This record gives sequence, structure tokens and C-alpha cells, in this order.
Amino acid sequence: MNKEKDTQSSEQEEVNGGASDAREGARPEKEENARVNMAEEASDGDSSAVKMAEDAAQWRDKYVRLSAEFDNYRKRTLKEKMDLISSAGEEVIKALLPVMDDLERALDATRKSSDVEAVREGVVLISNKLRDTLRARGLSEIDALGAELDTDLHEAVAKIPAPEKERKGKVVDVVQKGYKLHDKVIRYSKVVVGE
Repeated sequence: MNKEKDTQSSEQEEVNGGASDAREGARPEKEENARVNMAEEASDGDSSAVKMAEDAAQWRDKYVRLSAEFDNYRKRTLKEKMDLISSAGEEVIKALLPVMDDLERALDATRKSSDVEAVREGVVLISNKLRDTLRARGLSEIDALGAELDTDLHEAVAKIPAPEKERKGKVVDVVQKGYKLHDKVIRYSKVVVGE
């Protein structure tokens, strides 16, 4: 029985020894694999750092180009706006030149003519021509007389007792006409309101 135990223990030792030898043989392989993995990770880290630096450089370049492009756009639109402001009235002034010529002719006619009615008719024609020219450019008169007071269109300069009850809170008189250019009020009507 002792012999059997000795044999079993020696077999056990051989198995254990063989397993430990196998483990010891595996250790250098594992260490080598770990070193290779670490080297790969380090090289991956270096390559990812280089890639990140390249990406950062590309983004920086794009940012600088975009910033320069926006700056050029801003300067160009500012110049166009200044040009537009300086020549904005040119078209209207050109349209008013014939009216100005007519006024000069009317002044000459008043010096030479003694017929007041003919001069008056000429001035009325010139006034109509001026209104038509401005109306063609988008100018319109604000109708105020008899209308409800609207602070978006009218500026009340005085209040007087209303001559009739229906005219209470309404415009009784227009001191100065108001005008709109397209839909924008450029001068409010100065009005007298009944109370």
C-alpha cells in the first residue's frame, strides 16, 4: 500500500511538475505578449497623438480661413451699404429735376406776366407733377381729417372742445400733413383732436 501511495504521489508530482513546467514555459510567452501589446499601445498612442495634432491643425486652418472670409464679407457689405446710403436719393433727385425745371420756368413767368390766374394754373400743374413723381416713388399722404386719433399715424398737438358729439376723440384739424414711404411713416400728421 505504501508503494501504491508512493507511486500515486510521484505521479501526482510529475503531473504537478509538468503543469508547473508548462506554466513556467507559458510565463515568458505571456510576458513577451504583454511587452508587444504595450509597444503597440505606445505606438498607437503616438500615432493617435500625431493624428490629433493633424486634426487640430486642419481645424485651426479652417477657422483662420473662415474668419478671414467673414472679415472680407463684413468689409464688403459695409462698403456696399455706405455706397447705397450715399447714392440712395440719386433716383429720387433725378426724378425731381424736371419738377425743378418747371419751377424755374414758373418763376420766370411770374416776372414777365401780369396774369395771376395763368401763373396760378402753372403752379398747380407743377404741384400735381411733384405729387405724382413722389407718389410713383412710394410716397403717400396720411388721411387724418375726421379719422380716429391713431398714435401710430398722428401726433396730437392740441385738444379743443368737439363741435359735435360724433367728433369727440377724432381729428378736427390737420396742422401739418403726414406722409408714409411705402408702409413706413416718415412724418406723422400733426393734428388737433376734439374732446
